[in-house]
Amino acid sequence: MKTDQGTLFILSAPSGAGKTTLCNALLARFPDIRFSVSYTTRPPRPTERGGMDYCFITKEAFVRGIENGRWAEWAEVHGNFYGTSAEFLDSSLAAGHSVLLDIDVQGTLQILRRHPESVTIFIMPPSPEVLMRRLELRGMDADDVIETRLLNAKKEMAEKDRYRHVIVNDQLNEAIENLISTVERYIR
Repeated sequence: MKTDQGTLFILSAPSGAGKTTLCNALLARFPDIRFSVSYTTRPPRPTERGGMDYCFITKEAFVRGIENGRWAEWAEVHGNFYGTSAEFLDSSLAAGHSVLLDIDVQGTLQILRRHPESVTIFIMPPSPEVLMRRLELRGMDADDVIETRLLNAKKEMAEKDRYRHVIVNDQLNEAIENLISTVERYIR
């Protein structure tokens, strides 16, 4: 039965599990899925582009957005704010477009209160050791930041059973195929 409402896909994973790579592969396979670009108060990394990777805004503007109900979900992570535009999400879904969110566990739980029918997918690293190696090889974070990311990853992975689907990203091509076949089940 076809409905006019789009499908909301939520992808979560600990930092370093390969979520961005998997999101990009999914969007390449399903170009009609709209990607929700998160807003953040953290500074851009050298390779990031505003409006593509994140929408970068000031903490003051973000807090005003909290007060005005601008965010469908928001969280403070690693000392910075991250959030999803409620207007983008609601208008896209109402227009019949499927939407992909790349958000953390906190954000997922907030979105599920607004959109309980969301398709939730958690990406797991093959092991904590592999995750640590991936974070170190990225070369983007100091040791203390990696340690904080690993502690947060442990907490996030403990929440994986809240998700409808769990995919282990051990072999990238296999993880991509698993993700694509999962999404195919819900595309109308």
